[in-house]
Amino acid sequence: MPFLGQDWRSPGWSWIKTEDGWKRCEPWTEGLEGENNRCGASHGIILNSEDEEIFNNEEHEYASKKRKKDHFRNDRNTQCFYREKWIYVHKESTRERHGYCTLGEAFNRLDFFSAVQDARRFTYVARLLQLIAKSQLTSLSGVAQKNYFNVLDKIVQKVLDDHQNPRLIKDLLQDLSSTLCILIRGVGKSVLVGNINIWVCRLETILNWQQQLQNLQMTEVDSGLTLSDLPVHMLSNILYRFSDGWDIVTLGQVTPTLSALSEDRRLWKKLCQYHFGEKQFCRHLILSEKGHIEWKLMYFALQKHYPTKEQYGDTLHFCRHCSILFWKDRRLALLLEDSGHPCTAADPDSCFTPVSPQHFIDLFKF
Repeated sequence: MPFLGQDWRSPGWSWIKTEDGWKRCEPWTEGLEGENNRCGASHGIILNSEDEEIFNNEEHEYASKKRKKDHFRNDRNTQCFYREKWIYVHKESTRERHGYCTLGEAFNRLDFFSAVQDARRFTYVARLLQLIAKSQLTSLSGVAQKNYFNVLDKIVQKVLDDHQNPRLIKDLLQDLSSTLCILIRGVGKSVLVGNINIWVCRLETILNWQQQLQNLQMTEVDSGLTLSDLPVHMLSNILYRFSDGWDIVTLGQVTPTLSALSEDRRLWKKLCQYHFGEKQFCRHLILSEKGHIEWKLMYFALQKHYPTKEQYGDTLHFCRHCSILFWKDRRLALLLEDSGHPCTAADPDSCFTPVSPQHFIDLFKF
């Protein structure tokens, strides 16, 4: 089967399945194509009028691609080139495919902007951005860094609008601001893509976001059922559903009843047993004056030394058979029996592995 790209060594065009059949996916907008055609026509008249023998069709094509690149580079509203549901993760060059997939390329091409609006994927994307801020920010390309801050801007605005997950985003901005302070102080010693003034401006924006989140006021609902109206056994059942100790502490500050329920020793014992093992208990055992185990204090002590289990409503998936990273749309999977990407395995579901945020970063370490 011949390749459909301009170069016989290229992987070909990107195609998308529609109701009318397969159609080629165009990464450029129609408006840009029209602008490019107008620029190309006027530019061609000038070139042909000066010297038709010097400039040929290949140079016209090069100039056209350069104008497209400059357009996306200068357009501040442009967030990413692609919003794809899946990408191929290749770690080495072959005769058919040159280069390899990087963390920045994956961040550019996968559809993280729509994932922010999905309540199941919001925590996953925020955690991924936090890990990138801690250790991988300088490994991103200039475009990937721009998209990173565009996604972050969308996350912060969503939190300011719906007042959900503020503590998670506060931790993310705190880690990001600490990383940027270190990088800006050590400019010249570390690699920073772009002008130093751009990074200073980004740091000021982050500090402004932190101030807005600090001043965030939760709106009270005057009508309808509230937590105070629920019976005690239902409130206790709600607390047992939490997997984060800080959420239990925060909810315990709402009413005196919840405060008493949040101090339940069995609640904190179950939480410690869920996140940590018995060997870790023995190393950080905390006893009260009466000889009882202080499970609440043990949880926060263990949290400082060991990672807790992470729970996400939905994550990226990796197909071991096809080496493809993709978002799995559960609704389409049930209705259309669609695996989320064009898998060629006999049993696609057996090849899928959920990808945690840390695993996502590890996929692109060479």
